[in-house]
Amino acid sequence: MSVEPRHITIERRVRFAVLEPHERPVTEIWFALHGYHQLAHRFLRYFQPIHEGARCIVAPEGLHRHYIGESRKVGASWMTSEDRLTDIDDYVGYLDRLHAHILAEESRQTSGGSAPPRIVGLGFSQGVHTLCRWLAFGRARIDRAILWGSTVPPDLDLSEHGDALSAADLHLVVGDEDEYYDRAAIDAHEARLGAAGVAFTSHTYPGGHRLDAGTLRRLAEPEMTG
Repeated sequence: MSVEPRHITIERRVRFAVLEPHERPVTEIWFALHGYHQLAHRFLRYFQPIHEGARCIVAPEGLHRHYIGESRKVGASWMTSEDRLTDIDDYVGYLDRLHAHILAEESRQTSGGSAPPRIVGLGFSQGVHTLCRWLAFGRARIDRAILWGSTVPPDLDLSEHGDALSAADLHLVVGDEDEYYDRAAIDAHEARLGAAGVAFTSHTYPGGHRLDAGTLRRLAEPEMTG
């Protein structure tokens, strides 16, 4: 017997965490997309080195929570291979709405006449694929996109969506000892982007599959150009 899966649309609450700015009006908002097994509020601890001044850092949480092995610790993820296209539609819509919500909240807390804040999207590990699809399919304005510790999704058509990546001032970041992302994978990824005419800047740091505080600070410098 064949059973056809079906869908309905429901309202649900989603969770995110925020490092509030020390100053207002806000000049920069980061959307930090965590990796597999991570939770939003814990992920934000890696952004303490750049939590300063008028910078606000927002960490959305993936829509799928799960127990991690035998530990009973809880993590989250953005999607699995099961019903993946529905999950992509759901998280792109979620991120668009969160982006609009955060900007509206900031607008309410500041007086008129302030310049709109710069928007930075950073995806780490599994969050890289999420960020790339948000850039490709979403409506939100992202001024800089940082892909840390993973690649543009192999199934993302760069002939159709490459311009959206280039327009977001694309930065690729990887540790020189990343256990998931060796030199051959880096070269193949950069060659694919180059062949599609996608502009990007590459960064490396000593270490493995993690966020590096020094590199994060350099990426957060207003004058950083590459």
